[in-house]
Amino acid sequence: MAKKGTSVKVRLESEAGTGYRYYAKRSTRAEYKIKKKKYDPWAVNPETGKKGMHVEFVEKKMPPSKKN
Repeated sequence: MAKKGTSVKVRLESEAGTGYRYYAKRSTRAEYKIKKKKYDPWAVNPETGKKGMHVEFVEKKMPPSKKN
């Protein structure tokens, strides 16, 4: 029988400062933080002045869940 994977859910937050975020899974054994270039629909392109562009997203810690 196969072992269950050891992965955690992480939040990828935009470095453009828009507050837009993606959620992803990564291995708990990885010693690095995820950095991906993804599409942010709220980021304003400085060249064209239009919304929507690809920016760097970095891994942040997930907020605690609300248990009531």
